[in-house]
Amino acid sequence: MPVTSYLALGAILFCIGLYGVLTKRNAVIVLFSIELMLNAANINLVAFAKYGLYASQTGQVFTLFTITIAAAEAAVGIAILFALYRHRQTVKVDRYDSLKG
Repeated sequence: MPVTSYLALGAILFCIGLYGVLTKRNAVIVLFSIELMLNAANINLVAFAKYGLYASQTGQVFTLFTITIAAAEAAVGIAILFALYRHRQTVKVDRYDSLKG
């Protein structure tokens, strides 16, 4: 497959994730959309590592770091979401407008 196929797939996934972040009000959907955007960036990193001017393992190493950061972000995000749900009894993003308890 040519590199444009991978880049088009990454762009489509990134746009779907961006749409989810900007339009959805459910915090769980927003977290999933962020994960989708990170995976789109991973696809581009691996594609450039394989088809780039100087093909090397650098893109794959960066992808492993990105996956690790995404897993940590998901764990922390879900923990914060559980705490907010326990306090506010909702997962709607527009209800989380106060920093006070």
